[in-house]
Amino acid sequence: MQMVDLSHTMNVHTPGWVGYAGNKMYYAQTLQTQRIVAQRIDSALHVGTHLDGGMHGADGRADMASYPLSFLVNKGAIVDISDMVDDWDVITPDMLTANVEIEKGDILIIHTGFNRYYEGQPQADLVRYFSMHPGGKLELLQWMLDMEIKWFGIDAGSGDHPMWTTIRNMRPDLTAQFEEKVGMKVDEFFPMYEYTHKLSGRRVKNDLFPFHNWAFQEGLIHAENVGGDIGKVLNTRAVIGAFPWKYEGLEACPCRIIAFYDVGDLRIDEFGEAARAMSPS
Repeated sequence: MQMVDLSHTMNVHTPGWVGYAGNKMYYAQTLQTQRIVAQRIDSALHVGTHLDGGMHGADGRADMASYPLSFLVNKGAIVDISDMVDDWDVITPDMLTANVEIEKGDILIIHTGFNRYYEGQPQADLVRYFSMHPGGKLELLQWMLDMEIKWFGIDAGSGDHPMWTTIRNMRPDLTAQFEEKVGMKVDEFFPMYEYTHKLSGRRVKNDLFPFHNWAFQEGLIHAENVGGDIGKVLNTRAVIGAFPWKYEGLEACPCRIIAFYDVGDLRIDEFGEAARAMSPS
């Protein structure tokens, strides 16, 4: 079996999402005084390579402890669209299916190439990475739901296009640049969308975060800031796994994301009491 790490290394310089704090690491005990080293970390959960849980964007959805291994680890595809997208471009289903087979029920990892702008990379540009990366419109969201994608990951700061998030309000200078590029107002390019609230039946009208608010209530969650050695395994199929903490009440969590190759039978089974954790669907 071969394993390829699709995760960024974390340190005290690892940035949080726009408006989120990064992390702090400090010593609670030292070897020279207490004879044992102990450290503490103070961090937002949306730092580094991380998985967003359903409760991050929707009422009554799953926390990190609720996702069984058979959901977190499954067959999937790592898709390269880096030669098709640039700043603020729209990701379409046709792009994803152009170079590798995607099956119903897959885990899907999307490589836009924007991981090269992440902290610590030779071309690091955090404004470009977090606020100008590509993202999908409702066509892509509906396609993912129709394909019953278990979860998807992207090598960018958000599963949503940055101009369909609060970044459009936090960075009006960038919003003006985006509007100049597309030739229309941002709320025309990314208009109001509607969906039915799963629990109350309310008709929701929303102008931001469709890949969080709408998708998460449907069970379609995502990982952000995918990276590591993703460039070595583009346009391949593999068993893909995300490994967050099994922590009750956690709405997201930093994690390792691993692609497994040469594993033989791709059937994924989970046994034992822990496998009876609440399903996210």
